[in-house]
Amino acid sequence: MYTIELETEELQLLRSALGSYLQAFGHNEADLVRAARAVLVKLPEPVESQAS
Repeated sequence: MYTIELETEELQLLRSALGSYLQAFGHNEADLVRAARAVLVKLPEPVESQAS
């Protein structure tokens, strides 16, 4: 198991990239689609920082 720390912007980028992959390229690679969805489910929703 690996642990990585991501800034909010990096997490948003990763979620967007996986989502884009699933929409654009996932139709022919069922095993990769399942793997990408499994990773996407594990990612937390980005927490927006509140400006004071």
